[in-house]
Parts: sequence; C-alpha cells; structure tokens
Amino acid sequence: MEWNLCSAGELSAAMRAGEVTSVELTEDAIARIERDDRAINAICAPDFDRARTAAHRADQARARGAERPLLGIPVTVKESYDIAGLPTTWGMPAYRDHVPAQDAVQVSRLKTAGAVILGKTNVPFMLRDIQTFNDLYGTTRNPWDHDRTPGGSSGGSAAALAAGFGALSIGSDLAGSLRTPAHFCGVYAHKPTLGLVPTRGMAAPPAPALPTDLDIAVAGPMARTAADLTLLLDVMAGPDPLTHGLAYDLTLPPARHERLPDFRVLIVEDHPLIPTGSAVRAAVNRVALALADGGARVERHSPLLPDPTEAATLYLLLMLSNATAGAPADVYEQLQLRATAVDPGDRGLDAVRARGMALSHRDWVEANNRRELHRHGWRRLFGEFDAVVCPITPTPAFPHDHTGDLETRRVDIDGSAHPYFDQLLWAGVAGMPGLPATAVPAGRSPEGLPVGVQLLGPMFEDRTPLRLAELLEQQIGGFRTPE
Repeated sequence: MEWNLCSAGELSAAMRAGEVTSVELTEDAIARIERDDRAINAICAPDFDRARTAAHRADQARARGAERPLLGIPVTVKESYDIAGLPTTWGMPAYRDHVPAQDAVQVSRLKTAGAVILGKTNVPFMLRDIQTFNDLYGTTRNPWDHDRTPGGSSGGSAAALAAGFGALSIGSDLAGSLRTPAHFCGVYAHKPTLGLVPTRGMAAPPAPALPTDLDIAVAGPMARTAADLTLLLDVMAGPDPLTHGLAYDLTLPPARHERLPDFRVLIVEDHPLIPTGSAVRAAVNRVALALADGGARVERHSPLLPDPTEAATLYLLLMLSNATAGAPADVYEQLQLRATAVDPGDRGLDAVRARGMALSHRDWVEANNRRELHRHGWRRLFGEFDAVVCPITPTPAFPHDHTGDLETRRVDIDGSAHPYFDQLLWAGVAGMPGLPATAVPAGRSPEGLPVGVQLLGPMFEDRTPLRLAELLEQQIGGFRTPE
C-alpha cells in the first residue's frame, strides 16, 4: 500500500482497523522525504526525531482506546509558524538562529489533535512572493516540473503534499498564498473567513507571539482531498483562548446543501484588469460543465456581483498598506515621496500600488468603509447564489524567475507580458472582503501542469464551498500523482 499518498481520512481508518501504525506511516514519510526532497527542497527544517517520538505516543494512545481527529497522522507546517525548538526565519538569513520557545496556537492545536509533525516547509523571503525561494533555504521546486515554481508563499507546503511528504499541511494567505500553491501543485487548500482561525505565533521575527487581528491575512488548511480540508479546518478554527477565554465556542453553520442539484453557482472567468489564460479558462469551463451536468443551477452573469475594478483597487490599497506598515522610517519616507509624485487622476494599478504602500490612516479608514459596502454587496449576491467559481491566477505554474524585484518582473499570459503583481487580483476577489475560498484541482493544462479554480462562499459559511469541493471532486476527480 502506498501510504504516503493516502488522505488523512484513509490513514485514520487504516490505523483504526489495525492495518498500519503511526510509527510505520511516519517512517515511510521520512524515508520518502530523504529520498525525494533533494530534488524538490520542500522541507526546510526537518524534525524527524520528535516525529518518531510523537508517532510512538500516538500508537500507545490508540492502543488505550484514544480517538482524536488527527491521531497519528504525519503532517507538515509552514516555516512561518513557531514550533518550539525549530527556527522561525520567514526566509530571512539574519534570523537563522531565531528559535522560539513556544508553539504557535495552530501548532498546539495540531499536537492536541494527535498529529505527528514531520517538520517545516519552505517559504519566500518575508513571505512576499508568488514563488518560494530565499537565500537561507534555497529554491523549492514544483513536483510536476522542477523548472517551475510551486507558488508562494505556502509553496513548500503545497510541494510537500504533491510529493507525498505528509497527508496535511497548514499555511497562510494574504495574497493567495494558500490558493496559488494549491493551484500550481494540484492539491487542495482553503482560505477561511477572515478571523475564523487565530494566527498567534505566526509573526515575522523578532516580533513577539501575541494575538493580532490581521487585516485580510488568514491561516488555513492544505490537503490532497476536499474532505481532509474540513477535517483540518475543524481542528484549526475557533477563537484564541488568550483573547476570548477557554469557554468561548464558535460553531460554523452547516453547508447550505448536501446535494449538487441544490447548489446555485455563479461562474466568473474574466477580470477587467487582467486577461485569463487559455489553460485557466478551460479549467473554469470544465468545472462549470461538471456542475451543470451534476444538476446544479449554473449562471454566468449577475448584476449583483460587486464591481471588480473597485474591488481590485480596494484590495491593493488595504493589502499593501498592511504589508508596508512595519517598513523602516527611511524606506517609508521614500514610499511617501513616490506616492505624492503620482498624478492624482491616475487610476492605473501602478498608481494604486504606489498609494497603497504609503496610505494614511485617514485614507485607510475610507477604504475600509468602502470595503463594508462590498461586503454588503456580497451578502446580496449570496442571497441568490451559494458559491462563485473563478480563477486563482491567470496561468498555471510558471518557470522560476528570480530576476530583479517584484515590481520589474513580468508574467507571461498566452504570449503577452503583464506586470508580475497583477497575478494577485484574483486572490483579492475573496481576500479583500474576507470571504472563504476553497482551491480545488480542475484538470491539467496542455503541457500537463495542474490547473485549479477557487470556490467562494458567504462569510462564516465555510462549509458551503468545502462541501461543493467534495461534490466536485466526485464529478471531475481531484489530486493526481505528479507524472
């Protein structure tokens, strides 16, 4: 049996049936990493000795009759999460010796659920790229094509899943950092509703591990099946006890529907500010056809859809003002000078980015108020629809490109060069208003690369896109082993 590519649900069932032990699963996973990760470079901080100890304890607990959601399941964790005794660097060489003494809240929840943590997965420098490389740990390669990126910033986690290094992983998402790697590597990921999953212990060093209310950014699950996303989200979700108390409970509502014919789905394949590549367009239409064939009500237009151009502007303003909030004073002064040099009448994306990186608090409050209008628009839309299907990025995984900086790079969309940053616009469709979004595999490109789409749902109704992902998996299939 090829345990390394089984789902967490399958592994749990096999352990309950006595077909395999956690120690055996863990040794298989370690052997696979030692054999294959030299070429992929997904695991940047292995923790094999403690994983073996945890697996042994999981088997002992199961022998005593214990049952926990992830008991004995080998998993990985994005490098940006604190794990006591392992470095947390965010890909910054200056912090190679930064070793926290306490686990992040999500790592604690994994351990409480019985998971066996194999180690940490690689990230881009400061988590600020759509690729995964840094001067400390090197470049992570896509298991489908080593000349291409696995995406970022949770690229190490997606590559690990596609390569069979653990059944589950946890990542984070500010600008598609869960969804883009899942799309590029052919796996599943879920960006939860904003605020559903606490992120304490996932802060760039040397910041202390304190509770924070992040704007747009979320922590979320990654897996090889849709059902495993729900399994892991149930472990991750719920308020931080430091801020809400141990007795606080949050129960997500059930999915709106259980059967595909009951779903009402809006298909959005075009964005006014960036073209959709042919391979991604084909994937969106493949999903639309599968949903219609399964009996779902599928529409392609709705006047209720919030204006995507204004949404993109708000997303860039809010996201970039967050990203530069901690910039050194001299850097921020340069950003302010750059912003004041922009023509006040310029509404282009370059101008919006310049303003966003030096946004005043007054302007942030205005943008945030406009965001609330968009959230209201989404509430109206989800009165008519249960989910929205749209691209994650305009293309499948692209070749490694470490040239220049993020502002000078370009991405090729069907032979036409576009600003590298513009790939983020589809991520912002769900990111800016804080909607849940599930990334699902949707076939392959003509070159044989994975292509995914995202399923957006109403705020705090995460189980609705997750259930639709399960039903879609039954219609078109899901994860495939890289060839």
